[in-house]
Amino acid sequence: MKNNTFRYFITCFAFLLLSIGLFANDIQSIGVPYVQNYPKSSYLSGNQNWSIAKDKNGLMYFGNAEGLLTYDGKYWQQYKMPNRQIVRSVATGSDGTIYTGSFGEFGYWSYKNKQLTYNSLVKLIPKPYQLSDEIWKIYVDGKRILFQSFSTIYLYENKKVVVLKAPNAFLFLHQANQKLFAEVLGKGLFELKGRNFVPLAGSEILGNTGILSILPYKNNSFIIGTSKNGLFIYDGQSFTPLNSPANWFLKTYQLNNGVRILDKYYAYGTILNGLIIIDENGKVVQRINKSSGLQNNTILSLYADNEQNLWAGLDNGIDRIELNSPLYFYFDKAGQFGTVYSSLIVKNKIYLGTNQGLFWSPWIPENGNLFNSFDFKLIPNSQGQVWDLSEIDNQLICGHNDGTFNIVGDRMEKISTISGGWTIKKLNSNPNYLIQGTYTGLVIFVKDAAGNWKFSHKITGFGEPSRYVEQDSKGDIWVSHAYKGLYKLTLSADLKKVTSIKYFDEKNGLPSNFNINIFNVENKIIFSSDSGFLTYDEIDNSFKPYESLNKNIGSFYASNKIINAGLKKYWFINHGKMSLVNLTEPGKIAIDSSRFSILDGRMVQYYENISQISSKIYLISVDDGFVIYNTTNTENKAQTLKLPSVLIRKVEDITDKYSTLTENGSSEEAIEIPFSRNNIRISFSLPYYRQSKIKFQYYLEGYSKQWSDWSSATQKDFTNLSRGTYVFKVRAKINEGSISEITSFEFVVLPPWYGSNWAIAFYALIGVVALIAGKRIYEAKLNKDQQAISLKLQAEKEEFVKKEAEANEKQIIKLRTEKLQAELASKNRELANSAMSLVYKNELLQKLSEEMTKLKDENGKKLSEDQLRKLQKVIDDGMNDERDWNLFESSFNEAHESFFKKLKANHPDLVPNDLKLCAYLHMNMSSKEMASLLNISLRGVEIRRYRLRKKLEVPHDKNLVEFLMEL
Repeated sequence: MKNNTFRYFITCFAFLLLSIGLFANDIQSIGVPYVQNYPKSSYLSGNQNWSIAKDKNGLMYFGNAEGLLTYDGKYWQQYKMPNRQIVRSVATGSDGTIYTGSFGEFGYWSYKNKQLTYNSLVKLIPKPYQLSDEIWKIYVDGKRILFQSFSTIYLYENKKVVVLKAPNAFLFLHQANQKLFAEVLGKGLFELKGRNFVPLAGSEILGNTGILSILPYKNNSFIIGTSKNGLFIYDGQSFTPLNSPANWFLKTYQLNNGVRILDKYYAYGTILNGLIIIDENGKVVQRINKSSGLQNNTILSLYADNEQNLWAGLDNGIDRIELNSPLYFYFDKAGQFGTVYSSLIVKNKIYLGTNQGLFWSPWIPENGNLFNSFDFKLIPNSQGQVWDLSEIDNQLICGHNDGTFNIVGDRMEKISTISGGWTIKKLNSNPNYLIQGTYTGLVIFVKDAAGNWKFSHKITGFGEPSRYVEQDSKGDIWVSHAYKGLYKLTLSADLKKVTSIKYFDEKNGLPSNFNINIFNVENKIIFSSDSGFLTYDEIDNSFKPYESLNKNIGSFYASNKIINAGLKKYWFINHGKMSLVNLTEPGKIAIDSSRFSILDGRMVQYYENISQISSKIYLISVDDGFVIYNTTNTENKAQTLKLPSVLIRKVEDITDKYSTLTENGSSEEAIEIPFSRNNIRISFSLPYYRQSKIKFQYYLEGYSKQWSDWSSATQKDFTNLSRGTYVFKVRAKINEGSISEITSFEFVVLPPWYGSNWAIAFYALIGVVALIAGKRIYEAKLNKDQQAISLKLQAEKEEFVKKEAEANEKQIIKLRTEKLQAELASKNRELANSAMSLVYKNELLQKLSEEMTKLKDENGKKLSEDQLRKLQKVIDDGMNDERDWNLFESSFNEAHESFFKKLKANHPDLVPNDLKLCAYLHMNMSSKEMASLLNISLRGVEIRRYRLRKKLEVPHDKNLVEFLMEL
């Protein structure tokens, strides 16, 4: 027993060391790195891609069957050769110049009229040596550019072309460690020194099948790859075959090209079966072909860039292989084991639980044959749906549709017959028990005498499907199912039955009864929902949003699953999208989701599974295989990552129809835009090709007020720009972390024709003329206005004098009127007094007349009639004295001079007595007073008034006094 235990620990320790050593390498041997495919439909050019290069700005160039292709990480662009030839070779100089070669043609590309234009160098070839075949290789050697065809090497230097010939035709020219080598058919390998070819002794060992690759090797030697004779080492003196497992592969599938990667690995492309990667000892560490991600098995060209990308030009398409990637893939292209629901590595074996059963394979191949590193086999009697794989106390337990099994190697033993083991874990309150959620409730497992887990009993009193099971700090069991809701169970002390069931729904604060899952995060039970994470409030028996978490994890607040990643890290999975959330630093939540975007939608939804192999390595189950995630590579990459600068690409005029202003806004050529075409579109990109989330931020100096928000958009439109100089600034951000330097692009919007310098000069001239004319017009107008003002002042003065005179006259008239009114009032008073005097006199005489009849003489007798008559006559004469009337009439005419005139003019038939009556009525005298003045009775007065109305024709509704007063 002790020996077995010892062997077990030794095996585990060896496996751990092997795993650490394996994943510490830059290139892993398990699975394949991420391969990004660029099919013909994406770059819209020819199938075949014969050569690859990259310039100093990070722009990629491809020699394509239909011309030269460029790629900047976002936009593809095709450029045709003069006669539409195939571009067989492409190279870039340190100054950024691009060189290409094709049939009967070679030259360089430069920007003319703001467009990439081809410049032929063929015209510089001496006449006897005109080019009549393909240019297959181009190398930049300092200031020399070498163009190689099968018959000749053309050396371009100082704007001259020199022809280099060998005894026989060439196969290919190679450059390694600043040396140039060429294979001369039938003669062996030569080194080009200066302009001379020096044969290398012993090269006949390489055979005559073709030398297709010469690369730098350790200790200043070279590794040589031949078409069908394998690999050789050349130390500068002799050639030695490299004893490598790769030789058989390269001979069988025909090596075609090679490239050194990461300074210690070698990638070789073949004609028939993709590519392999070997280390310096010849050990194969990777094989990548169509079955593992390539679009095509024929590798026409290979190129390793400075960002640990391996580019492959294929017979049909372009692929990019992400070296030193944190993610390595294993796909079941043949459909051998179906959809993976769970995966786990236990005791140097990898297990895959799928919808078809449980499969296993050695994790580290026993025969060292990494071409077929996994040989998955179905464990007998495991057919059916596997839900869960868990290693608990060194025992592998499989939750299956048909029950629960104990897995030992490639055998399985049923330990429970209860169907549907979804999840199993130790009870927090008692680690000697396991609790399992099944189709029909909860099951308890205990250890037997041998220390193996075995079925104990099914918990009674609860039979609902139990997809998620967690125990809280009080020992209560929380159970949820996607469609059955959420339960809180209290178990009996012996764990055999449920003593209390609480069901929760919307009444308790849940957003719905569906998709409520339970997870334990840092010993805290939290609940997931489509509306965000929730926590349970024991006091008021309700669920409340977990704001401190929801607000800090972005879109992952609606995650449907959480998986413990160890060391206070957790996988949050939001309906197919995943992120790694780090809670290590108190009060801070770090989220890493960008690097996992290539896995979006590839995991089995609601049954996502991620297993931790070590503190830095994880096994991720995907639909058709699994993915290895190694955080070591991520940490190393983060330390060395330096972003390239953003490239300003095409600048277009979008005013009415689209036209290109420049194909390269990053060039130093000035861009001037007519005012009438002041609507432009600026395209930009970051030449960073590894899988990542790239966002941009821009600012147009002279137009914008502040930097834009970060966005994945790679172009921006600016419309109705006013005249002036603008500077467009843009920068990029990778995975919400590293930010590139600012790239600037300056352009000028010209003024409109009416705002040009000539127009401004014309305006200035017109302005001067206008000023002179204006001055003269102003002076003339000033004189005219002065005269007008003088005349106006004179007129105003006269008007003022006139008004003042009129005012004085009015004042005089007013005074006169007041005086006349006063005199009239006085005369009226006099007239009234005179009239009253007459009335008083007549009344007195009347009284005398009345008293006179009563007089008696001394004898007591009445006076005689004669005496009375005489006296009465005197009285009557006094009462009818015309002098009184004349005096009254004179006074009345003075007060009312036009009264009698109007009255006589309108009524000539009036007699003097009528006129008297009219005068008395005009003065508004009473009938009694008029009777006294007229010496008649009151009855007589009324009769006269009546007769007068008739003569005057006074209307019936008109008062006679009013009529006369209005006259």
